[in-house]
Amino acid sequence: MANETKTTAEKLATLQKGYALEGATIELGAAIIDGELHKEAPVRLPLSMMNRHGLVAGATGTGKTVTLHMMAEQLSTAGVPVFLADIKGDLSGLATAATGSEKLTARTESIGQAWSGKTFPVEFLALGGDGNGVPVRATVTSFGPILLSRVMELNDTQESSLQLVFHFADKKNLELVDLKDLRAVITFLTSEEGKADLSELGGLSKATAGVILRELVNLEAQGLEKFFGEPEFDTAELLRTAPDGRGVITCLELPTLQTKPMLFSTFLMWLLADLFEDLPEAGDLDKPKLVFFLDEAHLLFNGASKAFLDAITTTVRLIRSKGVGIFFVTQTPKDVPADVLGQLANRVQHALRAFTPEDAKALKATVSTFPVSDYDLEETLTSAGIGEAVITVMNEKGAPTPVAHTRLRAPESVMGPSAEDLIKSTVAGSALLGKYGTSVDNVSAYEKLTGKGAPATGPAAPGEPPVPGNLDVDAEARRIEEEILGRPSSRPLPTPEQGSSRQAPPAPPAPQPAPGSGAGNAGGGMVGDIAGALGGALGGGLKSMVRSMGTQLGRELLRGVFGTSSRRRR
Repeated sequence: MANETKTTAEKLATLQKGYALEGATIELGAAIIDGELHKEAPVRLPLSMMNRHGLVAGATGTGKTVTLHMMAEQLSTAGVPVFLADIKGDLSGLATAATGSEKLTARTESIGQAWSGKTFPVEFLALGGDGNGVPVRATVTSFGPILLSRVMELNDTQESSLQLVFHFADKKNLELVDLKDLRAVITFLTSEEGKADLSELGGLSKATAGVILRELVNLEAQGLEKFFGEPEFDTAELLRTAPDGRGVITCLELPTLQTKPMLFSTFLMWLLADLFEDLPEAGDLDKPKLVFFLDEAHLLFNGASKAFLDAITTTVRLIRSKGVGIFFVTQTPKDVPADVLGQLANRVQHALRAFTPEDAKALKATVSTFPVSDYDLEETLTSAGIGEAVITVMNEKGAPTPVAHTRLRAPESVMGPSAEDLIKSTVAGSALLGKYGTSVDNVSAYEKLTGKGAPATGPAAPGEPPVPGNLDVDAEARRIEEEILGRPSSRPLPTPEQGSSRQAPPAPPAPQPAPGSGAGNAGGGMVGDIAGALGGALGGGLKSMVRSMGTQLGRELLRGVFGTSSRRRR
């Protein structure tokens, strides 16, 4: 409830002191106190606290998408790569400069924002090529049994059985690249020839395997097989910066989301899980390595199994120390499980509606999650206008800032989709198109079990021939691998005849964690523990050694918190 004994001047002083931050910040807007806007009371979020995760919530049409659009622009400007799940297609406007107007100028001047129209470096991706963006695919083995069970909507027993199928495939060196590989393995196990192997698995019955096989065929019938395959997307691509130092904003679209919501939300968790397994411990940073915005976050949690929820909670808790921030975007905080919500230190709450008893209940629950403030939050949250929000974030000392009713800054790029021609030309000129544009079908479980050869993969992806300027892309890839991922680069240095005038200097060797620093231990999984203990002495041979270990330990080393196991790590 509001503190009626405080004067407006006292409330203003509280907010000015609470948001007087010293380091680099994301400017969110200006405070509204007792119904009056005060541009001398800016509301901001420390850049160093962006990896403490956050929540952007509010009813439909209150401006959540514009808020994450505005935050993404400032993160990019600060040199922080951003990932956006662009469900409605509105965020593609980041690639087009906005045009000013009298109304916009009046708004920006009222909050003290020095506004100018700008474009930002944007990379467009699409799941399996379902859209205009560069195709993003994952192998079935990388996706893992827990996430795949989520897409197939399996129950707990069937999920456990699917994990046994993955265990069998790992043990027998049957690579699960696409859905036909998994179907071939299950078909083999349910055949007369595979009866002995099925009995050895113990917990997998022929009936349950048959159910999983039917669900798998159903996925293929829905056209989802194109999301699984090779070349697998390397999530390190999300960590790139543009030549001018700004962070690349990656927009992942899925135009047919309405028919595949479960796939979309689960695929986002695969991206996070893959990053989690690859990134080294980072500790406290001046700015995050990457900030993820997950729109329609409730899709992640609706009807989720306990194993899936536990894996999300673990990932959210531990990925912070690897320099990655996650912002969940949804309608009300109650859409997010309590264990996850408790880890979201930065809150941007847009208006809520209270038309029904259920709405009123959600409103009270939302108010209860905020610190005590000088506002009547029930009234403020139901009366806040579009482009306004109630905000509290974590300050540089790790304490919550005062709750502030805020008029938010305006984006400097277009609030809406860019022209389709611009999107297509951006994709055609992308450095990623040649790498991921054309699917390939290498020998894997299906070919091994059926004795059939892999079909031809077709012509190479359209794209420009290699030119000296493309060496910058390789240099950036080496930088990500060596400086950010902390592993030796797999890319060769360019030769002098490739254009020495554009040749980037070799990246410095990744620093080794100091003894006792804990780097590579907390949350890094067993691979991180062993790699940290050995101090990189085994180099690339470590994973080869793990591959050759025919024990359960060897297989566990290669599977992460979601049961994921990228072929790049194997």
